[in-house]
Amino acid sequence: METRINRLPLTHLWNSEYAIFVNQLISILEKYEPEVLHLKKAFERIIAMLPVLGKIKAQERSNALTISLHDLDAERDTLITAIASQVKTMGKLSLPTVAPFVAVLKRFLDIHGCDICDANYNAATERTDKMLAEYDANTDVKTAAEGLNLKILFDQLRAVNTNFARLFLQRTREDAASEKVDVRAIRLETDDALLAFFHAFEFCSSEYDDLDYTTPANELNNLIDYYKTQLKARNTRRNKGEEVSKEAPIAEASR
Repeated sequence: METRINRLPLTHLWNSEYAIFVNQLISILEKYEPEVLHLKKAFERIIAMLPVLGKIKAQERSNALTISLHDLDAERDTLITAIASQVKTMGKLSLPTVAPFVAVLKRFLDIHGCDICDANYNAATERTDKMLAEYDANTDVKTAAEGLNLKILFDQLRAVNTNFARLFLQRTREDAASEKVDVRAIRLETDDALLAFFHAFEFCSSEYDDLDYTTPANELNNLIDYYKTQLKARNTRRNKGEEVSKEAPIAEASR
């Protein structure tokens, strides 16, 4: 009697999820000795895809760093804009105690320019470093920042700029070391290998009644059904207009 394997819409998996799913599937199959189930050749075809799937994973790490850099750059812009806005707002108030602080910080910001937000990644990082270096060296500026309750913003700006510089160098190193790959071609070839295995599994289950195909099929179907449930939930969130592009991969979300 034929044992069916459920089908997963593989194209709906993110790249970061795809390799995880294939590795999970392989882990299940290895427990049931594919050669005993007459599936050695079909299984080895999937195994052969692991090295190139690893290249997708490496490229996804670089993509993840790019997203993180974008977010850090946006936060850096927000912090610089917030500092400038606070100084401008405080300057409109008739509070003689803050007027000297406003004057100091206006000169400080005029020197370094609020157009840092318009600069490219490297220029923005360098200019922010210079601004923070003067902030550290100039007692009047630090006192003015504390007087206008801006110290917390300068501290966060330093943390964000430092983290940005670190991640930018990390991405540069990883990009230089990693091979650019045709992700679509790799996934299509892997899809074919998976589909061929599922067909072979179902065929052999109907041919060899003396072997247990039901137990591995149940475990595979449990895995596939889990992914299908998560994909359905993601689609529901997307239809509601919720952000799904920055979610953790399905396998990570389950931990």
